[in-house]
Amino acid sequence: MTPPVSPPPAVPYGSWPTPVTSALVVRAAARLGEVAVDGDDVWWSESRPGEGGRSALVRRSAGGAVTDALPAPWNARTRVHEYGGAAWAVAGGTLWFTHFADQRLYRLDPGADGPVAVTPEPELPAGVRYADLTPTGDGALLAVRETHTAGGAAADVVNEVVRVLPDGGAEVLVSGPDFVSDPRPGPDGQLAWLQWDHPHMPWDAAQLVVRDASGAETVVAGGPGESVVQPTWDDAGTLWFACDRTGVWALWRREPGAEAEVALDLGRDLAGPQWLFGSRSFAVLPGGRVVLADDEALVVREPDGSVAEVPLPGWPVLRYLTPDGDGVVCSAGGPTSEPVALRAGLDGSTAVLRPARDLGLDRSWLSVPEHVVFPTEDRGTGIGEAHAHVYPPTNPDVTPPAGELPPLVVMVHGGPTSAHDRTLNPEIQYFTSRGFCVAHVDYRGSTGHGRRYRDALQGRWGVLDLDDVAACARYLADAGRVDPARMAIRGGSAGGYTTLAALTLRPGTFTAGASHFGVADLAALAADTHKFESRYLDGLVAPWPAGAAVYAERSPVSHVDALDTPLAVFQGAEDAVVPPEQAEVMVAALRARRVPHVYLLFEGEQHGFRQAGNIRAALDGELSFYAQVWGFDLPAGEDIEPVTVVR
Repeated sequence: MTPPVSPPPAVPYGSWPTPVTSALVVRAAARLGEVAVDGDDVWWSESRPGEGGRSALVRRSAGGAVTDALPAPWNARTRVHEYGGAAWAVAGGTLWFTHFADQRLYRLDPGADGPVAVTPEPELPAGVRYADLTPTGDGALLAVRETHTAGGAAADVVNEVVRVLPDGGAEVLVSGPDFVSDPRPGPDGQLAWLQWDHPHMPWDAAQLVVRDASGAETVVAGGPGESVVQPTWDDAGTLWFACDRTGVWALWRREPGAEAEVALDLGRDLAGPQWLFGSRSFAVLPGGRVVLADDEALVVREPDGSVAEVPLPGWPVLRYLTPDGDGVVCSAGGPTSEPVALRAGLDGSTAVLRPARDLGLDRSWLSVPEHVVFPTEDRGTGIGEAHAHVYPPTNPDVTPPAGELPPLVVMVHGGPTSAHDRTLNPEIQYFTSRGFCVAHVDYRGSTGHGRRYRDALQGRWGVLDLDDVAACARYLADAGRVDPARMAIRGGSAGGYTTLAALTLRPGTFTAGASHFGVADLAALAADTHKFESRYLDGLVAPWPAGAAVYAERSPVSHVDALDTPLAVFQGAEDAVVPPEQAEVMVAALRARRVPHVYLLFEGEQHGFRQAGNIRAALDGELSFYAQVWGFDLPAGEDIEPVTVVR
């Protein structure tokens, strides 16, 4: 007779033992980035925290051999717009890339001993930067060049489209707009690119421009109230792109000699905001087929306009779609898988080219999100609800304690023009496997829900986002899903701002918070940040400096007298987007008011932590902070050094 199986032991929430340690989070954080196809080879980039945050390049040959094509210390990463993207390109086996240390362009030819510099050494360190690299087939390269001058202000930075010649010389092709991106050579000597000007961001009002061989220029689409992204030529001379004229980023096309027209509108966003160069949410195959990424599927538009769907179960997040024969290669991920390099045929076949790492976790450890729509205050937007993905506490080795509700961590994405990424996030699992409920909020202003939802935040940052994060927490508490006495809010960058603002402008909902390189002073951010975002707040808050009173009203530093919630602050010492002064003014206020707090400043880190030791210290430090302010024990057996909570 089989003896009865004893239930797992009851363990207090927050103290659940788990294999999802900060060391595992760092190992899993070696994430797949952009994907490219060159002949029979597939290339991809990997961000490696264990190598100081280096962006390595990996090549998989037709025979399946996988090699590091760009070994240490080379680092294919650009600082254009500070966020970068498209820092490398490969064609005919030749690799071009921007090296992070000096921002120069380098070339690595097949069989060469190592990379050689293409562009000259700039007079100012990292003063000339390159991104959005596109080989032209004649040994030259199209690129976006960003030029900085010593002591220059953000407005003095110059962004241009250039043609970099094999000898390192550069021909300026487009100059004048505040920003340019996506230089794409077309047939018959045509050139397409995107451009936009202050105070707009590319998701507000970007124009798609085409120049013919005679030099005549045509604005194909875009402008005030209309965003265009991802222009792509096909082999017949048709220009494809995504445009939100209909209220969502839909697929558009412009055939030779014709006006632009909608090619496919599914009533939902088929693309996203251009924070990084090189995004590709659709691919144009030879013969005129267009393949688009959708939720757990590829959508295929045939040349005759008919549409078919190719299911890809388990892969809701598809990025960097690249043509590959009768199919595509892309980055694919989901709630139970980190991104992999996936070859997907239009017949439904799939092959994983770069598998997910074996994290040693059974799926029973992974919390799978539930999409929740919850009510929130309308405030004249016409939108009285917001979205969140809720991850319940999940651990197969414990039983939840009777009569106790789990603590809640509300996570806030950066941007703020962004959205929650449903790809497996080990940081979320770090908390859920210990007994936390995690809610990742897509407040009004987030992307993926159409232009109206995105534009609702215009003039209302520091209002609607605060309404929505608090409403989400209350919704879960009222439903009996979380402990209202143990609700925290955490976020980085713009999410850090919402964290700080929620604790100072809307105190009472959250009993703890964690700000990772968060914005504390909106006026300081408007007056001292990089060019790409230097006018971002004109739309989100008010024109600067005319709206200075609004900036003060919504800045956490203006309301430190209301700051009585325990707070952990984590900051990079070399952050050019949100300088350390932003964190330190809040820490000074916490210290003066004797509010329990933690402050960790990481040397060598910029905007976002990339070094393994710092990622671990911040994550373990945040857990230790919650344990101390909420009074639970850290899981037994883990090597977590408690942080000192200053009171």
